[in-house]
Amino acid sequence: MKRASEVRRVLIITLLLNILVSVAKVLYGLSVGSVAITSDGFHSMFDGVSNIAGLVAVYIAAHPPDEKHPYGHRKYETVFTIFIGVLMLFTCIEILKEAYASFMGEHRPALTAASFVVMLGTLAVNIFVATYEKRMGEQLQSEFLIADAQHTRSDIYVTIGVLVSLPFVLMGYSFVDPLVGIVVGIMVARVGLSIIRDSANALADTRAVCPIAIQGICKSVEGVLECHKVRTRGAAGHIFVDLHIQVVPTMPIEEAHTIAHQVVTTIKAQMPDVIDVVVHVEPHAPQN
Repeated sequence: MKRASEVRRVLIITLLLNILVSVAKVLYGLSVGSVAITSDGFHSMFDGVSNIAGLVAVYIAAHPPDEKHPYGHRKYETVFTIFIGVLMLFTCIEILKEAYASFMGEHRPALTAASFVVMLGTLAVNIFVATYEKRMGEQLQSEFLIADAQHTRSDIYVTIGVLVSLPFVLMGYSFVDPLVGIVVGIMVARVGLSIIRDSANALADTRAVCPIAIQGICKSVEGVLECHKVRTRGAAGHIFVDLHIQVVPTMPIEEAHTIAHQVVTTIKAQMPDVIDVVVHVEPHAPQN
């Protein structure tokens, strides 16, 4: 529970900073009519949405397994993550619509030197958030915080792209602004699709660990003659494994049980992300 509260504290801090950044970009972008800055602001907004989803996910995932959820509540985090990916796709559509309107001459950005100040200031905040969240994620061994820091880092690259476009707009090349807006929209869509794909793989119980690695660990345990039918599922930090091992056919059941327990202990020791291992014991059948 202490770890969960620490993760929540990091998420709340980054949420407040992300809200500050996104509001500043969106309000300023709308005031000067810049598609690039406004779209970048909406992109930043999803860093905050990700933080909120993380708070909810951490709260639910912290609940222990119960009668209705014998494998725990971790997949609720995945469900919230898919929701974020879908929202990002809708945001991409809005950004592209704004870019199209700008190309059609419905509005022109009225940028000034203050535009650089706003973007550089928000860029500095984003760099701090990404660095802080990654460091805390590594300290707390939180895959969610580390992934969220990578998401924020993509926002940094987008902001740099907007900064590159500002001099061209100030020189009168207004078409550069919607072009950058389109690039931002594509990046938002790409991240959204990536989130949906990875989350769908987790929900579909895609293989989480290479079976060859687990077979090698099993065969290192004395008494295990063969290991096969290895299956894994889950996400980082929450992986389930089941497998079959073969032992000497004449081995007493107590000794076979002890070996199976040693297999479980060894796998968990060498793979910290594994939280549960189910071992099926079979008599060894040599192949001719």
